[in-house]
Amino acid sequence: MIDRLSKSRSSARKINKIIPTPVADDGLDGKSNPFFDLDQNGAVMAYYIWIDGTGENMRGKTRTLQRKPTSVNELPEWNYDGSSTGQSTGENSDVLLRPVAFYRDPFRRGDNILVMCETLCPDGSPHPTNHRFGCKEKMDKAYAHRPWFGIEQEYTMLDCNGKHPYGWPENGYPGPQGPYYCGVGANRVHGRSIVEAHYRACMYAGIKIAGSNAEVMPSQWEYQVGPCEGVEMGDMLWVSRWILCRVAEEFNVVISFDPKPIKGDWNGAGLHTNISTEAMRHPGGLAVIQDAMSRFEKMHIEHIQAYDPNGGEDNKRRLTGAHETASIHEFSYGVANRGASVRIPRQVEKDGFGYFEDRRPASNADPYAVTGRIIQTMILENTEVIKARCKETQTSDISDNIESPLSPTDLDLKIENKEDILV
Repeated sequence: MIDRLSKSRSSARKINKIIPTPVADDGLDGKSNPFFDLDQNGAVMAYYIWIDGTGENMRGKTRTLQRKPTSVNELPEWNYDGSSTGQSTGENSDVLLRPVAFYRDPFRRGDNILVMCETLCPDGSPHPTNHRFGCKEKMDKAYAHRPWFGIEQEYTMLDCNGKHPYGWPENGYPGPQGPYYCGVGANRVHGRSIVEAHYRACMYAGIKIAGSNAEVMPSQWEYQVGPCEGVEMGDMLWVSRWILCRVAEEFNVVISFDPKPIKGDWNGAGLHTNISTEAMRHPGGLAVIQDAMSRFEKMHIEHIQAYDPNGGEDNKRRLTGAHETASIHEFSYGVANRGASVRIPRQVEKDGFGYFEDRRPASNADPYAVTGRIIQTMILENTEVIKARCKETQTSDISDNIESPLSPTDLDLKIENKEDILV
């Protein structure tokens, strides 16, 4: 990232000219690859995706399937060299891959698929870097509450060298923040073609992408995924990240999920997480949200530790109390307050029910760790409190089953207007 020595953007203080890394010419001169339309003789290419030892980078490789799968249970387990991904030693390098979800491949198309996997140790136990396993356990226990999530993924586009913001002047800085958020025009927006391509690719894949917009810092964007229920939130967000990086690869652009990519007077990047439970979505739900706030305050440190892959160190650069963030050192919440740890939308206060937005997670956070921590604090550690509140709000169909959650086949709740959760 650019190391800014001061906040000044005067012409007297300019960064050195960045010379992009040369890019290999593929020899096609912009033409489509003539081999991509070859018949696959009924076979399917399955691209297995997993999270490596950094907790934020993704890896992947392809295997051939003899037929198109109709269920994730039909996908074979696989393995990879964990010593090359920071997840094992060379003497015992195998890490297992277990498919958990699959999506249509927007790049290879046809019957080809993208496969989201969780990582396992050779004995079949979850790998220490596998946060999905614990997240799913928590979501299963909290199933009766029907937790919904919508996540806002912010990111920054960089030149092919991965250091200089895409579209920024080679010497100096763009004008101060203000005109870029949701802007239009070549002097305000950079990389829209990538954003549009990513949006379409997610829709093709079956990702529940809900929207996108240019952000406050130039070359910074956001897209939203959801509403999703339970562990599906993490599955879809990780695959949407992979699709974004893969689309940008076609444009010779690098995607950064760093929560504070540029030092100084520039906004950071977050993973704002919108949450509701069945009780919160009904009349009286605002009181349930307010109950949750008291529990969030008590567990603030634990949340901060789970809200970036480095135990809160990445978020220290972002959660300063400035640039639409709260201080990392204390918990706060407020109605329509984007400078608080948690924002309760104005409409929710007016209606008396709805959802809330946790603004603390960093843009590079693991959504499995984030949503799992939220459920643990909000539900699993406080079942008796929530049970009492559910009875007060007359949602007895949920409260009666808190200690022994019903299975999906036993619980048939009529859910309407799921899209009303704003993401």
